[in-house]
Amino acid sequence: MIRTDSLQITPEILGLIAGIDEFKGAWRALGTLAPDRLSALRRVATIESIGSSTRIEGSRLSDREVERLLSDLQIKSFETRDEQEVAGYAEVMELVFSSWQDIALTENHIRQLHRDLLTHSDKDAWHRGNYKATTNSVAAFDEDGKPLGVVFETATPFDSPRLMAELVAWFNEERSSGRLHPLLLIGIWVVVFLEIHPFQDGNGRLSRVLTTLLLLQAGYAYVPYSSLESVIEQNKEAYYLALRQTQGSIRTDTPNWQPWLVFFLRALCQQVRRLERKVEREKLVLAKLPDLALQIVEFTREHGRITMAKAIRLTGGNRNTLKQHFRTLVEQGHLVQQGGGRGTWYELG
Repeated sequence: MIRTDSLQITPEILGLIAGIDEFKGAWRALGTLAPDRLSALRRVATIESIGSSTRIEGSRLSDREVERLLSDLQIKSFETRDEQEVAGYAEVMELVFSSWQDIALTENHIRQLHRDLLTHSDKDAWHRGNYKATTNSVAAFDEDGKPLGVVFETATPFDSPRLMAELVAWFNEERSSGRLHPLLLIGIWVVVFLEIHPFQDGNGRLSRVLTTLLLLQAGYAYVPYSSLESVIEQNKEAYYLALRQTQGSIRTDTPNWQPWLVFFLRALCQQVRRLERKVEREKLVLAKLPDLALQIVEFTREHGRITMAKAIRLTGGNRNTLKQHFRTLVEQGHLVQQGGGRGTWYELG
Protein backbone atom coordinates (compact mmCIF):
# COMPACT_ATOMS: atom_id res chain seq x y z
CA MET A 1 0.00 0.00 0.00
CA ILE A 2 1.48 3.37 -1.03
CA ARG A 3 0.63 6.13 1.43
CA THR A 4 0.67 9.73 0.24
CA ASP A 5 -1.16 11.42 3.14
CA SER A 6 2.23 12.47 4.57
CA LEU A 7 3.08 14.32 1.32
CA GLN A 8 3.68 18.02 1.98
CA ILE A 9 3.16 20.44 -0.91
CA THR A 10 5.68 23.14 0.06
CA PRO A 11 6.04 26.54 -1.66
CA GLU A 12 9.21 25.24 -3.35
CA ILE A 13 7.41 22.21 -4.76
CA LEU A 14 4.55 24.41 -5.98
CA GLY A 15 7.00 26.81 -7.60
CA LEU A 16 8.95 24.05 -9.33
CA ILE A 17 5.78 22.47 -10.73
CA ALA A 18 4.49 25.87 -11.90
CA GLY A 19 7.75 26.58 -13.76
CA ILE A 20 7.76 23.19 -15.48
CA ASP A 21 4.10 23.46 -16.45
CA GLU A 22 4.61 26.98 -17.80
CA PHE A 23 7.28 25.64 -20.17
CA LYS A 24 5.05 22.67 -21.05
CA GLY A 25 2.47 25.16 -22.32
CA ALA A 26 5.05 27.35 -24.07
CA TRP A 27 6.54 24.35 -25.88
CA ARG A 28 3.46 24.10 -28.08
CA ALA A 29 4.56 27.38 -29.66
CA LEU A 30 8.28 26.54 -29.53
CA GLY A 31 7.53 23.23 -31.21
CA THR A 32 7.05 25.16 -34.43
CA LEU A 33 10.84 25.08 -34.93
CA ALA A 34 11.76 23.61 -38.31
CA PRO A 35 11.55 19.78 -38.33
CA ASP A 36 15.25 19.43 -39.11
CA ARG A 37 16.16 21.61 -36.11
CA LEU A 38 13.86 19.61 -33.83
CA SER A 39 15.41 16.43 -35.20
CA ALA A 40 18.93 17.71 -34.47
CA LEU A 41 17.92 18.71 -30.92
CA ARG A 42 16.40 15.29 -30.30
CA ARG A 43 19.44 13.45 -31.63
CA VAL A 44 21.81 15.38 -29.34
CA ALA A 45 19.49 14.84 -26.34
CA THR A 46 19.16 11.12 -27.11
CA ILE A 47 22.94 10.67 -27.25
CA GLU A 48 23.31 12.54 -23.95
CA SER A 49 20.54 10.46 -22.35
CA ILE A 50 21.96 7.12 -23.44
CA GLY A 51 25.51 8.06 -22.44
CA SER A 52 24.51 9.47 -19.07
CA SER A 53 22.04 6.74 -18.10
CA THR A 54 24.52 3.95 -18.82
CA ARG A 55 27.41 5.81 -17.12
CA ILE A 56 25.32 6.27 -13.95
CA GLU A 57 25.26 2.45 -13.81
CA GLY A 58 29.03 2.11 -14.32
CA SER A 59 29.54 2.27 -18.11
CA ARG A 60 32.62 4.17 -19.30
CA LEU A 61 31.57 5.18 -22.82
CA SER A 62 31.69 8.92 -23.58
CA ASP A 63 28.94 10.71 -25.50
CA ARG A 64 31.21 10.77 -28.57
CA GLU A 65 31.71 7.00 -28.35
CA VAL A 66 27.94 6.56 -27.92
CA GLU A 67 27.35 8.69 -31.02
CA ARG A 68 29.79 6.59 -33.08
CA LEU A 69 28.13 3.40 -31.86
CA LEU A 70 24.64 4.67 -32.72
CA SER A 71 25.71 5.39 -36.29
CA ASP A 72 26.58 1.66 -36.61
CA LEU A 73 23.56 0.16 -34.81
CA GLN A 74 22.65 -1.92 -37.83
CA ILE A 75 25.73 -4.11 -37.23
CA LYS A 76 23.86 -5.85 -34.39
CA SER A 77 27.12 -7.14 -32.92
CA PHE A 78 28.58 -5.42 -29.87
CA GLU A 79 31.77 -6.66 -28.28
CA THR A 80 31.77 -5.06 -24.84
CA ARG A 81 29.08 -4.98 -22.16
CA ASP A 82 29.11 -1.16 -22.32
CA GLU A 83 28.36 -1.26 -26.06
CA GLN A 84 25.62 -3.86 -25.56
CA GLU A 85 23.95 -1.71 -22.89
CA VAL A 86 24.10 1.43 -25.05
CA ALA A 87 22.60 -0.38 -28.06
CA GLY A 88 19.71 -1.74 -25.97
CA TYR A 89 19.04 1.62 -24.34
CA ALA A 90 19.02 3.38 -27.72
CA GLU A 91 16.48 0.95 -29.18
CA VAL A 92 14.14 1.21 -26.17
CA MET A 93 14.34 5.03 -26.20
CA GLU A 94 13.38 5.06 -29.88
CA LEU A 95 10.47 2.72 -29.16
CA VAL A 96 9.21 5.00 -26.38
CA PHE A 97 9.57 8.14 -28.51
CA SER A 98 7.66 6.60 -31.43
CA SER A 99 5.00 4.55 -29.59
CA TRP A 100 4.41 6.14 -26.17
CA GLN A 101 0.67 6.48 -26.82
CA ASP A 102 0.38 2.70 -27.21
CA ILE A 103 2.43 1.53 -24.19
CA ALA A 104 0.02 1.18 -21.28
CA LEU A 105 1.64 0.96 -17.85
CA THR A 106 1.21 -2.75 -17.18
CA GLU A 107 3.54 -5.30 -15.62
CA ASN A 108 3.68 -7.10 -18.96
CA HIS A 109 4.84 -3.96 -20.79
CA ILE A 110 7.38 -3.16 -18.07
CA ARG A 111 8.85 -6.66 -18.42
CA GLN A 112 8.90 -6.31 -22.22
CA LEU A 113 10.76 -2.99 -21.96
CA HIS A 114 13.25 -4.61 -19.60
CA ARG A 115 13.76 -7.48 -22.02
CA ASP A 116 14.30 -5.05 -24.91
CA LEU A 117 16.64 -2.91 -22.82
CA LEU A 118 18.95 -5.90 -22.26
CA THR A 119 18.36 -7.56 -25.62
CA HIS A 120 22.02 -7.19 -26.69
CA SER A 121 23.52 -7.94 -23.25
CA ASP A 122 24.85 -11.50 -23.35
CA LYS A 123 25.50 -11.54 -19.62
CA ASP A 124 21.84 -10.68 -18.90
CA ALA A 125 20.22 -13.24 -21.22
CA TRP A 126 19.22 -15.47 -18.27
CA HIS A 127 17.11 -12.88 -16.48
CA ARG A 128 15.93 -10.25 -18.98
CA GLY A 129 12.19 -9.69 -18.87
CA ASN A 130 11.82 -11.58 -15.58
CA TYR A 131 11.62 -10.34 -12.00
CA LYS A 132 14.70 -10.98 -9.87
CA ALA A 133 15.50 -14.38 -8.39
CA THR A 134 18.15 -13.23 -5.89
CA THR A 135 18.60 -10.20 -3.64
CA ASN A 136 20.06 -7.10 -5.33
CA SER A 137 21.11 -4.11 -3.24
CA VAL A 138 21.87 -0.82 -5.02
CA ALA A 139 25.49 0.24 -5.43
CA ALA A 140 26.88 3.63 -6.51
CA PHE A 141 29.80 3.96 -8.96
CA ASP A 142 32.54 6.56 -9.35
CA GLU A 143 33.63 8.16 -12.63
CA ASP A 144 35.90 5.20 -13.45
CA GLY A 145 33.07 2.71 -13.05
CA LYS A 146 34.32 1.39 -9.70
CA PRO A 147 31.63 0.60 -7.10
CA LEU A 148 31.55 3.00 -4.14
CA GLY A 149 29.40 0.76 -1.95
CA VAL A 150 25.79 -0.09 -1.19
CA VAL A 151 23.37 2.85 -1.34
CA PHE A 152 20.25 1.04 -0.07
CA GLU A 153 18.69 -2.39 0.34
CA THR A 154 15.81 -3.39 -1.94
CA ALA A 155 12.71 -5.58 -1.77
CA THR A 156 13.19 -9.35 -1.55
CA PRO A 157 12.65 -11.54 -4.64
CA PHE A 158 9.65 -13.06 -2.83
CA ASP A 159 7.97 -9.67 -2.27
CA SER A 160 8.81 -8.04 -5.60
CA PRO A 161 5.96 -9.45 -7.77
CA ARG A 162 3.31 -8.44 -5.21
CA LEU A 163 4.83 -4.99 -4.70
CA MET A 164 5.04 -4.39 -8.47
CA ALA A 165 1.40 -5.40 -8.93
CA GLU A 166 0.43 -2.96 -6.15
CA LEU A 167 2.56 -0.15 -7.61
CA VAL A 168 1.15 -0.49 -11.14
CA ALA A 169 -2.45 -0.70 -9.90
CA TRP A 170 -1.93 2.29 -7.58
CA PHE A 171 -0.40 4.43 -10.35
CA ASN A 172 -3.13 3.70 -12.89
CA GLU A 173 -5.87 4.35 -10.34
CA GLU A 174 -4.28 7.63 -9.18
CA ARG A 175 -3.67 8.77 -12.76
CA SER A 176 -7.34 8.19 -13.57
CA SER A 177 -8.56 9.98 -10.44
CA GLY A 178 -6.40 13.08 -10.96
CA ARG A 179 -5.99 13.56 -7.20
CA LEU A 180 -2.23 14.09 -7.47
CA HIS A 181 -0.46 16.38 -9.93
CA PRO A 182 1.09 14.20 -12.69
CA LEU A 183 4.66 15.26 -11.79
CA LEU A 184 4.18 14.24 -8.14
CA LEU A 185 2.58 10.98 -9.24
CA ILE A 186 5.45 10.16 -11.62
CA GLY A 187 8.05 11.12 -8.99
CA ILE A 188 6.48 8.79 -6.42
CA TRP A 189 6.18 6.00 -8.99
CA VAL A 190 9.90 6.24 -9.83
CA VAL A 191 11.16 6.22 -6.25
CA VAL A 192 8.94 3.27 -5.27
CA PHE A 193 9.98 1.35 -8.40
CA LEU A 194 13.64 1.87 -7.47
CA GLU A 195 12.94 0.87 -3.87
CA ILE A 196 11.47 -2.42 -5.10
CA HIS A 197 14.24 -2.89 -7.71
CA PRO A 198 12.23 -5.70 -9.28
CA PHE A 199 14.76 -6.91 -11.85
CA GLN A 200 18.15 -8.49 -11.32
CA ASP A 201 19.88 -5.69 -13.22
CA GLY A 202 18.94 -2.70 -15.40
CA ASN A 203 16.50 -1.15 -12.88
CA GLY A 204 18.12 2.31 -12.93
CA ARG A 205 18.15 2.51 -16.72
CA LEU A 206 14.60 1.16 -16.94
CA SER A 207 13.39 3.68 -14.33
CA ARG A 208 14.66 6.52 -16.52
CA VAL A 209 13.04 5.03 -19.65
CA LEU A 210 9.75 4.71 -17.75
CA THR A 211 10.08 8.29 -16.46
CA THR A 212 10.31 9.49 -20.07
CA LEU A 213 7.33 7.33 -21.05
CA LEU A 214 5.14 8.63 -18.21
CA LEU A 215 6.13 12.26 -18.81
CA LEU A 216 5.21 11.96 -22.50
CA GLN A 217 1.88 10.37 -21.58
CA ALA A 218 1.24 13.27 -19.17
CA GLY A 219 1.65 15.77 -22.02
CA TYR A 220 5.28 16.87 -21.46
CA ALA A 221 6.00 16.70 -25.19
CA TYR A 222 9.36 18.50 -24.96
CA VAL A 223 11.02 15.65 -23.03
CA PRO A 224 12.80 13.98 -26.01
CA TYR A 225 14.59 17.25 -26.83
CA SER A 226 16.48 17.73 -23.55
CA SER A 227 18.24 15.00 -21.57
CA LEU A 228 16.98 14.41 -18.02
CA GLU A 229 19.53 11.59 -17.66
CA SER A 230 22.34 14.08 -18.27
CA VAL A 231 21.03 16.31 -15.46
CA ILE A 232 20.92 13.31 -13.10
CA GLU A 233 24.46 12.24 -14.04
CA GLN A 234 25.78 15.72 -13.25
CA ASN A 235 24.02 15.61 -9.86
CA LYS A 236 24.72 11.95 -9.09
CA GLU A 237 25.61 12.40 -5.42
CA ALA A 238 22.42 14.37 -4.74
CA TYR A 239 20.47 11.74 -6.74
CA TYR A 240 21.66 8.86 -4.55
CA LEU A 241 21.27 10.89 -1.35
CA ALA A 242 17.65 11.82 -2.19
CA LEU A 243 16.85 8.21 -3.07
CA ARG A 244 18.34 6.95 0.19
CA GLN A 245 16.57 9.56 2.32
CA THR A 246 13.14 8.75 0.89
CA GLN A 247 13.45 5.01 0.33
CA GLY A 248 14.18 4.17 3.94
CA SER A 249 10.74 5.49 4.89
CA ILE A 250 8.54 4.17 2.06
CA ARG A 251 7.29 1.11 3.96
CA THR A 252 6.47 3.11 7.11
CA ASP A 253 3.18 4.82 8.04
CA THR A 254 4.64 8.26 7.23
CA PRO A 255 6.87 8.06 4.13
CA ASN A 256 9.17 11.07 3.71
CA TRP A 257 8.58 11.87 0.03
CA GLN A 258 10.13 15.36 0.22
CA PRO A 259 13.86 14.64 -0.40
CA TRP A 260 13.21 12.66 -3.57
CA LEU A 261 10.39 14.83 -4.96
CA VAL A 262 12.38 18.03 -4.47
CA PHE A 263 15.38 16.46 -6.25
CA PHE A 264 13.17 15.08 -9.04
CA LEU A 265 11.37 18.38 -9.66
CA ARG A 266 14.62 20.37 -9.54
CA ALA A 267 16.09 17.99 -12.12
CA LEU A 268 13.03 18.48 -14.36
CA CYS A 269 13.48 22.26 -13.99
CA GLN A 270 17.13 21.98 -15.05
CA GLN A 271 16.04 19.92 -18.04
CA VAL A 272 13.60 22.70 -18.99
CA ARG A 273 16.20 25.47 -18.52
CA ARG A 274 18.68 23.66 -20.76
CA LEU A 275 16.09 23.30 -23.48
CA GLU A 276 15.07 26.95 -23.15
CA ARG A 277 18.70 27.96 -23.71
CA LYS A 278 19.00 25.66 -26.71
CA VAL A 279 15.80 27.01 -28.28
CA GLU A 280 16.91 30.60 -27.70
CA ARG A 281 20.22 29.77 -29.37
CA GLU A 282 18.31 28.20 -32.29
CA LYS A 283 16.26 31.37 -32.76
CA LEU A 284 19.33 33.57 -32.51
CA VAL A 285 21.30 31.44 -34.92
CA LEU A 286 18.53 31.12 -37.43
CA ALA A 287 17.70 34.82 -37.28
CA LYS A 288 21.08 36.50 -37.43
CA LEU A 289 24.06 34.32 -38.37
CA PRO A 290 25.59 34.32 -41.86
CA ASP A 291 25.35 31.03 -43.77
CA LEU A 292 29.00 30.10 -43.17
CA ALA A 293 28.74 30.71 -39.42
CA LEU A 294 25.45 28.78 -39.33
CA GLN A 295 27.13 25.79 -41.00
CA ILE A 296 29.87 25.88 -38.36
CA VAL A 297 27.34 25.92 -35.49
CA GLU A 298 25.21 23.16 -37.03
CA PHE A 299 28.21 20.89 -37.59
CA THR A 300 29.36 21.51 -34.00
CA ARG A 301 25.90 20.68 -32.65
CA GLU A 302 25.73 17.44 -34.59
CA HIS A 303 29.28 16.27 -33.86
CA GLY A 304 30.05 17.83 -30.49
CA ARG A 305 33.13 19.73 -31.65
CA ILE A 306 34.77 21.32 -34.68
CA THR A 307 38.32 22.31 -35.71
CA MET A 308 39.52 24.82 -38.28
CA ALA A 309 40.64 21.97 -40.57
CA LYS A 310 37.18 20.35 -40.42
CA ALA A 311 35.51 23.72 -41.07
CA ILE A 312 37.63 24.25 -44.18
CA ARG A 313 36.79 20.76 -45.47
CA LEU A 314 33.09 21.13 -44.62
CA THR A 315 32.48 24.58 -46.06
CA GLY A 316 35.25 25.08 -48.57
CA GLY A 317 35.68 28.50 -46.97
CA ASN A 318 38.82 30.60 -46.83
CA ARG A 319 40.88 30.10 -43.65
CA ASN A 320 41.00 33.84 -42.82
CA THR A 321 37.24 34.23 -43.39
CA LEU A 322 36.55 31.21 -41.19
CA LYS A 323 38.92 32.51 -38.53
CA GLN A 324 36.85 35.71 -38.35
CA HIS A 325 33.62 33.70 -38.08
CA PHE A 326 35.06 31.57 -35.28
CA ARG A 327 36.19 34.71 -33.44
CA THR A 328 32.69 36.23 -33.75
CA LEU A 329 30.95 33.00 -32.70
CA VAL A 330 33.14 32.79 -29.58
CA GLU A 331 32.54 36.48 -28.73
CA GLN A 332 28.76 36.00 -29.09
CA GLY A 333 28.82 32.91 -26.88
CA HIS A 334 27.75 30.44 -29.58
CA LEU A 335 31.06 28.55 -29.36
CA VAL A 336 33.71 28.00 -26.69
CA GLN A 337 37.37 27.69 -27.72
CA GLN A 338 39.32 24.79 -26.23
CA GLY A 339 43.02 24.00 -26.49
CA GLY A 340 45.53 26.16 -28.34
CA GLY A 341 47.66 26.36 -31.46
CA ARG A 342 47.18 23.45 -33.86
CA GLY A 343 45.23 21.59 -31.15
CA THR A 344 42.51 24.24 -30.99
CA TRP A 345 38.92 23.01 -31.22
CA TYR A 346 35.52 24.48 -30.49
CA GLU A 347 32.35 23.24 -28.79
CA LEU A 348 28.90 24.76 -28.28
CA GLY A 349 28.76 27.58 -25.75
